[in-house]
Amino acid sequence: MAGRLKGKIAFLTAAGAGIGRETAELFAAEGAKVIATDLDKSKLAGLHADCRALDVRSTEAVNAMAKDIGAMDILFNCAGYVHHGTVLDCSDQDWDFSFDLNVKSMHRTIKAFLPAMLEKGGGSIVNISSGVSSIRGVPNRYVYGATKAAVIGLTKAVAADFIRRGIRCNAICPGTIQSPSLDDRIAALAKSSGESQDTVRKAFIERQPIGRLGTAREMANLALYLASDESSYTTGQIHIADGGFAL
Repeated sequence: MAGRLKGKIAFLTAAGAGIGRETAELFAAEGAKVIATDLDKSKLAGLHADCRALDVRSTEAVNAMAKDIGAMDILFNCAGYVHHGTVLDCSDQDWDFSFDLNVKSMHRTIKAFLPAMLEKGGGSIVNISSGVSSIRGVPNRYVYGATKAAVIGLTKAVAADFIRRGIRCNAICPGTIQSPSLDDRIAALAKSSGESQDTVRKAFIERQPIGRLGTAREMANLALYLASDESSYTTGQIHIADGGFAL
């Protein structure tokens, strides 16, 4: 079906690459007016969208953008960071940065944009969590898993609080997705471990029961469903798309 988001206004964070960019492109292709943001505005080049720089770690910047944009129909929260290590590798700075970017950024955008969504009569909020969360524990993802579990809790709380006021809030929990971010992490792990990038990449692939990495477009397709009216009876749910990783 074409035009699944026709007439809707969508606001996206971290739309410069990976899942965020694929989702911005798909939302625009399906008829939405897309407002795409990223910390680095240059990464948004080529998108059919209103492209803006935004630091989601700044409450002032998020509030100012919400005031400027006004009411919208879809909020897609994609900004995040993957910290590697156990509790022994996690400094207070690592903990604070991870929670600020992975969780508090969503708190900021939801708090800033929700009043206008409520005044408009409803909307859909889609948050990117992870299979590495309350769903499954994975070695060397201590603070990352904690933040993504918090995103699930945040999602359910927002859904429960505003279920009778037209707001739906859902979370997507991806497995390992091919993206520029993954490429950077593979390069860093190869350097720190002394293994080749091919060996590190193979290890990522082998832990996927389905036998391959996921794609950003597959996650965008799920985001489209949750953003559209097709999912109008769905709220407060986690949607696992991980190639069987949680089995």
